[in-house]
Amino acid sequence: MSAAYDTAIDYVQKFAPGIAEHLVRANATATQNSLYPGIDLSALSYFERLWADYYIYMGNAILATGVMSFVLHEVVYFGRAIPWLIIDALPFFRQWKIQQNKTVSSAQIWKCTKVVLLTHFTCEAPLIWLFHPICCYFGMATFEVPFSPLWLMAAQIAFFFVFEDMFHYWAHRALHWGPLYKNIHKLHHEFSAPIGLAAEYAHPLEVMILAQGTISGPFLYCLWRKDLHILTVYAWVTLRLFQAVDAHSGYDFPWSLRHFLPFWAGADHHDFHHMAFVNCFSTSFRWWDYSLGTDAKYHAYKERMAKAKAAERAAVEQAENARIEQEGVAAERVVLSYGKGKKQ
Repeated sequence: MSAAYDTAIDYVQKFAPGIAEHLVRANATATQNSLYPGIDLSALSYFERLWADYYIYMGNAILATGVMSFVLHEVVYFGRAIPWLIIDALPFFRQWKIQQNKTVSSAQIWKCTKVVLLTHFTCEAPLIWLFHPICCYFGMATFEVPFSPLWLMAAQIAFFFVFEDMFHYWAHRALHWGPLYKNIHKLHHEFSAPIGLAAEYAHPLEVMILAQGTISGPFLYCLWRKDLHILTVYAWVTLRLFQAVDAHSGYDFPWSLRHFLPFWAGADHHDFHHMAFVNCFSTSFRWWDYSLGTDAKYHAYKERMAKAKAAERAAVEQAENARIEQEGVAAERVVLSYGKGKKQ
């Protein structure tokens, strides 16, 4: 790593010396004395010692947090999305696919992968590298040990979920407004039957906008209390990525979380949004849509399906899905016609 790192630093030093000076690595002794003065690392738990050892090895807290944050995002996102691609290729699981008449081609998967990777490296990576200084500015603990107690982490993550769901609901509805949809959100709606990999298949501006719901919760919390550790944020981001990928999976299993938590949205809720274009704007929970009536079409659909006889259910579902998707196409045309003098 040292040789490659030195080469990279030389390159950055040549073109951006101001940035390079913040990425210089110190030796282990200097780093430990700087980050953990007076702390008996041997008295910490195994995971806490491992955390401190990582920061000491990296020799630069900004670099350490940046690398860990980016790797975490990539590993969790693709680690959660790829199994859904495997499931989609196995006939056994087809019985739980929400839109059973829809398949995704290899070309679509490859295009989705390229767009997601491009966004990750050109849009998200620079923000992730700035994450450590921003965390320090707001008073969030990063390299520090020990960690927060589990009860505190759970309470903080619960707050982040509620805040993100509120932010996402309103931001998502705004993205369905004519100019914003046409120029930004339309890319994400290329999948009328989404796949897990498509959770972040979106315009860079959409990624930036909706990401604020994920990261603003922790920063706002830091304005209120100074007991947030970045490990809690990593746990939150992991759960949020799981939620986003699963909501786009296209599958509703009997063991899916929504069957145990009625207010959980899940793939059943979000898949309808992609199929119908309207309704179901929330991410994690159903209460914003329910309170504001933006799930009326969804509930009417579910009621019609519940009334269908078992022998006729497959045919009714196929007909209902086709009708709703046609209505969705018509609704999308109306949004795209915004500003062209057509009736909205």
